[in-house]
Amino acid sequence: MEIKEIQNKDTWENFFLDYKDKTFLQSWNWGEFNLEMGNKIWRLGIFDEEKLIGAALISKIKAKRGTFLLIQHGPIINSLFEKEALNYLLEKLKVIGKEENADFIRMSLLLERNEENKSLLKELGFRKSPMHASAYESTWKLNITPPKDDILSEMRKTTRYLIRQISKNEDIIIEKSDKLEDIDAYQKLNKNVAKRHKFVSFSSEFVKNEFKVFLKDKEVILLFGKYKGEITAAALVIFWSGIGFYHQAASDSKYAKLSIPYLLQWEAIKEAKKRGCAVYDFWGYVDPKKEPNHPWAGPTLFKMGFGGEGYEYVKTQDYPLSGKYFFINIFENLRKIKRGL
Repeated sequence: MEIKEIQNKDTWENFFLDYKDKTFLQSWNWGEFNLEMGNKIWRLGIFDEEKLIGAALISKIKAKRGTFLLIQHGPIINSLFEKEALNYLLEKLKVIGKEENADFIRMSLLLERNEENKSLLKELGFRKSPMHASAYESTWKLNITPPKDDILSEMRKTTRYLIRQISKNEDIIIEKSDKLEDIDAYQKLNKNVAKRHKFVSFSSEFVKNEFKVFLKDKEVILLFGKYKGEITAAALVIFWSGIGFYHQAASDSKYAKLSIPYLLQWEAIKEAKKRGCAVYDFWGYVDPKKEPNHPWAGPTLFKMGFGGEGYEYVKTQDYPLSGKYFFINIFENLRKIKRGL
């Protein structure tokens, strides 16, 4: 086996076409986004006799609590070489970590959450992270290859009814935008939601850079739900490698009774289908029955109404590289408790 940096965008992007479990957090453009945010990155390919069998986008994150190497929703590896390739990659990451004075490695892998995979990571020296690495550990996905009427028929009765009723309201429209300046309108709504629910939203710099980078390849749009001309709901959707990702969203509680997010979501699903996507990823969920008090429980019930199924992956993993990690671990655990997660 050999690990080499991949410099060619087509080589990188084509590798992911054959994989079902993937997200744009391993895309070429997410690497470009990280560069825009000032993070150092590595696009590593794992080769077996010149055949590309794995890929990992690594970013160096410098935070107040410490420096670490981050792999979000990766690496993606051919299952035939999983254990050997992961071990080989880990050795390379240790070298990079030492060169970059990193305190730990953090991975959120898209491996099925089962005892076999948990044991594999434990055997390699990983331990469960107190944080989820700004990437989901479970998600809700919808197959959007059937005809639109069939997709509608599989939705929860209430969801289907609301979509049809809202569509008849002439005061409600859904607008799509690929204009960078419209991020300001989205962020205004987003910040109001964050203030209302007492959480820290993505910064305007983060959202603008994300939108700008994916816009170059026409892989992103904004959707706005308007009532009598006023923006009441919005979403940022990314389209990559045959999947539409409902990555960010916000809505004004003042118009909650109008249920505009239902129509907005349906328009996003239809847009993904129009662009040739086979799957719509609702971007994160928790089981409302298991965790009814979790902050994501309500949004999850909303997502589940559109049909689909849940996918659970192994919890985010850390690999300590310095003694400082254990103090970082305590700090992050305390922060997690404070946030009620």
